[in-house]
Amino acid sequence: MILDARPFPLDFDPATTALIVIDMQRDFIEPGGFGASLGNDVTLLQAIVPTVADLIAGCRAAGIAVIHTRECHRPDLADCPPAKRLRGSPSLRIGDPGPMGRVLIMGEPGAEIVPELAPAPGEIVIDKPGKGAFYATDLGAHLARMGTRTLIFAGVTTEVCVQTTMREANDRGFDCLLATDATESYFPAFKAAAIEMIRAQGAIVGWTARTGQILRVLETADA
Repeated sequence: MILDARPFPLDFDPATTALIVIDMQRDFIEPGGFGASLGNDVTLLQAIVPTVADLIAGCRAAGIAVIHTRECHRPDLADCPPAKRLRGSPSLRIGDPGPMGRVLIMGEPGAEIVPELAPAPGEIVIDKPGKGAFYATDLGAHLARMGTRTLIFAGVTTEVCVQTTMREANDRGFDCLLATDATESYFPAFKAAAIEMIRAQGAIVGWTARTGQILRVLETADA
């Protein structure tokens, strides 16, 4: 099917497509979490939750696999290098006790995906220690097993974990599509710049489209 994406139409098959929802976690999105402790306005990220939910529902209805990621670390922090943990002077660091348990630690409440976007039974959840979802995870093996060729992306933050994973995917031969209103940053200018980088030079990293455009194409296929 053909999606009227930017910078030019994207031809993709839902049967070989997966949606990757990046890091829609309580620690990044809810007040009192890690994102807020860094001085960020988390309401910017909260605002996309309904749109991400619509995109997830539409992909599920179209038979597109939904994969969720969580950025989190082992309780002993063996997978969190000092270069990541010991930077700046935040009020909370990764592993510190916070309002929602230890910050970005596997199994802690803050590391969980927000309830509105909870994975459905059987959906893949990737716990990743880095910004990119392919690094030190089995995401690539899952996609190979499913025969995936195209990846739709949503989640946070646009310029960090979303863009990093898209670049990783592009290097691995996947066609990548970013749902621009289902991703967000604490810094609107960074989001805008990342989107332009992604679709520059003939989709050098991937394509972009709004959620409504994607859902209308999927609904046409269902019909």
